[in-house]
Amino acid sequence: MIFLFLAFFQRLFIKSPSTSQTKLGEIEKRSIKMASWNSIPLEISYEIVGWIAFASWSISFYPQLILNFRRKSVVGLNFDFVMLNLTKHSSYMIYNVCLYFSPVIQKQYFDTYGDKEMIPVAANDVAFSIHAVVMTALTLFQIFIYERGPQKVSRLAIGIVVVVWAFAAICFFIALPTHSWLWLISIFNSIQVFMTCVKYIPQAKMNFTRKSTVGWSIGNILLDFTGGLANYLQMVIQSIDQNSWKNFYGNIGKTLLSLISIFFDILFMFQHYVLYPEKKASKSLETGEESNEPLIDSSHEHV
Repeated sequence: MIFLFLAFFQRLFIKSPSTSQTKLGEIEKRSIKMASWNSIPLEISYEIVGWIAFASWSISFYPQLILNFRRKSVVGLNFDFVMLNLTKHSSYMIYNVCLYFSPVIQKQYFDTYGDKEMIPVAANDVAFSIHAVVMTALTLFQIFIYERGPQKVSRLAIGIVVVVWAFAAICFFIALPTHSWLWLISIFNSIQVFMTCVKYIPQAKMNFTRKSTVGWSIGNILLDFTGGLANYLQMVIQSIDQNSWKNFYGNIGKTLLSLISIFFDILFMFQHYVLYPEKKASKSLETGEESNEPLIDSSHEHV
């Protein structure tokens, strides 16, 4: 799989000299017509809001990492969520990096949506997605080294991950003969939307089953909620400036990413603050203090 995607990136970014000169010439001509900002205040607002989204989403990984480190335990964190989340962020990173850096894909984007449209991927999107892959991988590493109880990654989650990457590999070979790279990265964008829809479900179900959110950091959710709102606002600002809403369906993945994240964040906040408010013993766990109260009621062990 690794060699497959190395070949994919080579096709996008490393070309023969004659092909490169022709492609770059076409891109230069198109760049003259490419849309620019009409309002400097809106452009500044776009950048500020974008980096707020980047900061919120990026920092959101740390509360869970710190909580796991303090407790030396990942009990309460659903492993399926982490596994699915890694696939989600990896596919999102592929989409952002390719569309932001590849002139070939940018040309195909302009051919599809028009020369006057702006690329719907900002620098903060690229930075966030790369950072997200690294942080999620670190969380996965913590699962291997810390106390995890009887929990394992489910066969269903493993099956979903295998099927998704096998599907991506098939799409690569379909796109290869015609160089349909925009279509291919749109597949990765669709994958990340699908994974966003399913990745939260195991954790929400686990919280409901345990009637507790202990071990699942609420700081992660609050920051993720802030990032989702800022990300959606960034797209609104760009649409207002361009007097066009094409960037919403030109990058449907970014739009759905924000809305789905906001929905599940509200659900988790409802679980944490309303359905299963923390007890004093639960709070001591999140601060790293020892407690004799078990995470799971022992009366359920015999059921």
